Amino acid sequence: MSEINRRDFIKNMALGAGLVMAPGFASAQNKVSANDKLNIAVVGVGAEGKVLLESMVKIPGLHFRAVCDIWPAHCRFGAAYAKSRTKQKDMPKMYENYEDLIAKEKDLDAVVIATPDFWHSPQTCDFLKAGVNVYCEKMMAESKEKAADMVRAQRKSGKLLQIGHQRTSNPLYHYARDILIRQKNICGRLVNANGQWNRAASKDLVMPKKGGVSLDVIKRYGFEDEHMFMNWRWYKGKGGGPISDLGAHQLDIFGWFFGGKPIDVLASGDTNYYNKPWYDNVMCIINYNTYQKHTAKAFYQVLTATSAGGGYFEQFMGDEGAIKMSENPALIKIFRENNAPDWKHYIDEGVLKNSSAPATPVAIKDARETKALVAYEMPKTLDLPPHMYHLQNFFDAVRGKCALNCDGAHAFEREAVVYKVVQAIEAQKTLKFEDSDFIVS
Repeated sequence: MSEINRRDFIKNMALGAGLVMAPGFASAQNKVSANDKLNIAVVGVGAEGKVLLESMVKIPGLHFRAVCDIWPAHCRFGAAYAKSRTKQKDMPKMYENYEDLIAKEKDLDAVVIATPDFWHSPQTCDFLKAGVNVYCEKMMAESKEKAADMVRAQRKSGKLLQIGHQRTSNPLYHYARDILIRQKNICGRLVNANGQWNRAASKDLVMPKKGGVSLDVIKRYGFEDEHMFMNWRWYKGKGGGPISDLGAHQLDIFGWFFGGKPIDVLASGDTNYYNKPWYDNVMCIINYNTYQKHTAKAFYQVLTATSAGGGYFEQFMGDEGAIKMSENPALIKIFRENNAPDWKHYIDEGVLKNSSAPATPVAIKDARETKALVAYEMPKTLDLPPHMYHLQNFFDAVRGKCALNCDGAHAFEREAVVYKVVQAIEAQKTLKFEDSDFIVS
C-alpha cells in the first residue's frame, strides 16, 4: 500500500471492526506450521482458473502437487505454468477426473476449485470429506440446495471453505467500509446504493478445431454438446446467467457495506437479445436493513448487450457524501455533499486525498444544486492483483494465522440475494426474505 502503511491499515481495520478478524468467521483448526509449505491442487484451469493461478504462483510457500481439468491443453498449461513460475523441481501431476486426484494425492493441504458452477458442490463436498481445505469460486453452486450441501460438508469435516467473493479481502473495500463509512461516518446516514456491471455484446464461444475436448469427454462430465460446454453459464442447471456470474460479486457487497440483511426484492429480467435460457439483462430493487438501525434501498443492474454506463461499480450514498467503489481503481471516487461539514481535516489527517480531476459543473435547476459535487480519492492504491488478497487470506487461514474473510456459511447468507432475485423475476412481484433464506440447518 502507498502512503498508509500496512501496520497503520491493520490498526485502523481493528478500530473499524474490520472483517478480517471478525468474530464468528471460520478460522483454521489445522496442524500446519506457519513455516511449512502447503501442498495444493488446482481443479479447473479455464479463464477464471488461469486468473487465480497467476496470483497463486506469486504467493510464497505453495507447492503445486496436482492440476485437474477435462481439457488436456488447459491441464498441461496449468501444470507447466505452476512449475515454471514457482521454480519447483517436480512437475505437478495432471488429472482429468478430480476423483482420481483425491484417491491418489493423499497429503493435500488445500485445493482451489474454478470449475463450472454445477461442479462446485460435488467437488467441494468430496474434497472436504477427504480432509482437504477448499477455496471455491463463486457462485457456490447452481442451486441454493447444492450450496447448502457445501456448508454442511464443511461443518462435518472441520476443514476450511472459502468462497471466491474476492472484494471481501480487498484492502480498498475494507478501508471504504470500515474507516470511511463506519469510523469516520463520511456518508452520514446511508440512504441508497446502486451498482452495475455492463458488458458489450459478444458472440458465443466456439470449440477450437484443434486441441479441444472430445464429445465423449464432454458428455461424460455433464454437458450435452460442445455449445453447452463452451457456454455453460447461459444454461439453467449449469450456471446462473449474468446475475449470478457478475451480479453475485456486487450484491454481496451491498449486504456487507450496509451491515444488515435484505428485507425484500423486486426484479425484472428478459432474454430478448440473446434468446438464451437465462436472462441477458436484470434490474432489481432491494430494501436492506443497515447497521445504522434504519433501512436503505439499493438498485442493481447487469446488462450484456452494452458496455455503456461507466463500467462496473458499487456506489453507497448518504445525506453527507457518497463512495463509489470498483475493482477498477480508476472508478473509485468519494463525493462530499455541499451541505455536509467541511472535509479539510480528513485531507490533513491523510484519510482522504484531493482528486486530480476537477469538479464538473452542472446546470442549476434548484437551490439545492448550486454547485457540483467535488470528488476526492483514496489515500492509497493496491500493491497486488485483486484476487491475490483473497487467496492469501485463505492460505494464511489454512496455516492458522487468521480467520477467513468469506467462509461458506457467510457466503451462503450473501448469495441468498441472487437466488431470490431470480425467484422475483419469475414471480413478477416483490418477494420478502425469510430467516430460512439465510440459514443452513
